[in-house]
Amino acid sequence: MRSYSLIAPAKINLYLEIIGDRPDNYHELAMILQSISLADQIDIRAIRIETIIIRCEHPLVPPDLGNIAYRAAYLLSQEFPDALARYGGIEITIHKNIPVAAGLAGGSANAAAVLVGLDLMWELGLTQGELQQLGAKLGSDVPFCVSGGTALATGRGEILSPLPNLNHLYVVLAKYKDISISTPWAYRTYRQKLAHTYISDSESQENSRQRVNSGPMVSAIAHRDNIEIGKLLHNDLEKIVLPEYPQLLKLREAFASQSVLGTMMSGSGPTIFALTESQAQAEEVEAAVKGEMANPNLEFWIAELNSNGITVAN
Repeated sequence: MRSYSLIAPAKINLYLEIIGDRPDNYHELAMILQSISLADQIDIRAIRIETIIIRCEHPLVPPDLGNIAYRAAYLLSQEFPDALARYGGIEITIHKNIPVAAGLAGGSANAAAVLVGLDLMWELGLTQGELQQLGAKLGSDVPFCVSGGTALATGRGEILSPLPNLNHLYVVLAKYKDISISTPWAYRTYRQKLAHTYISDSESQENSRQRVNSGPMVSAIAHRDNIEIGKLLHNDLEKIVLPEYPQLLKLREAFASQSVLGTMMSGSGPTIFALTESQAQAEEVEAAVKGEMANPNLEFWIAELNSNGITVAN
C-alpha cells in the first residue's frame, strides 16, 4: 500500500516520581503512563522523490528536523536506505487534535505513528519491540506511544512493563492557550532545587523502582480500584511547576472542588486533568470548572482512558 492513516493517542501520567540522576544526564524515573482517546491523525503517503515532507496546519508544528515526526522518518531512512530507494520519499500530514506543548506526548505520539506507518508502507516487518527500540532514540515517551495502554515506565521512561488496562474511566483535561512549559526547563529546575533529595547509588535506585512496581498505585490498578487510583495520583514536577504558574494551581484546585476521583498535572504540564468514572460526570465537571474559571484562554477536552497505542485508521 502506498499510503496509511494512523491514529496517535495522547498519554497522561497517573504517577511520576523522580528518583535521581543518571550517568547520561537524564533523570531516573518511575512513572505510570496511560493512553487516552484524544488523538492526532497522521497520514503517510509515498512520493516519487527521496525526501521527507511534513504538512500541518498548526502554526506551532515545525516542518523540519525541529519536528520529532520528521526525525522519526529521517531515522528510518538512515536505518533502511534500501527501503527509501525502493519506495521513494514520504509526505507526512499531521492533523492535530492533541494540544501542542501540553505534557500529553503529542509530538512523541506523532513520531510513533510515523515509525509504525513506515514499517507498514516499506514492508520492514519490524516487531513492536524493535519499533520501541528505534523510538527510544527519538525520545523517552515514544516507546510507550507505540504500544499504548497502561504501563509502568522506568529508566528515563523507555523501559516499559505493561499493566492491566484501565477502561471505562474518563478524564477532563484543561490547558491555557497562552501557557507552554518546556520539559527540559521543568526537569532542570527540579534538579537545581531538589537534587538533595535524589537517590544516588544504583542499588537504592533499583529498590525505589521495585517499590513503585509493587506499590499501592500498581496494586490499585491491578484491582481496578478507581477510588484508590484517584487518591494515589502523584507528580513530582508539580512541586516546581505549580508555584511558578499560580493559574495552574488555581485550576487544579477548581477540579479538586468537584466530585472527581482525583486531579493532577500531566507530565511537565501545563495540562491539568481530573479523573472521573463516567462521561456524564466528566461533562458536569467540565461545565462547572469552565463556569468557575470563566477564562477564554482556557480550553477543555473530555477523553476516555483506553488500551490503544498506534492503530491504523479504518
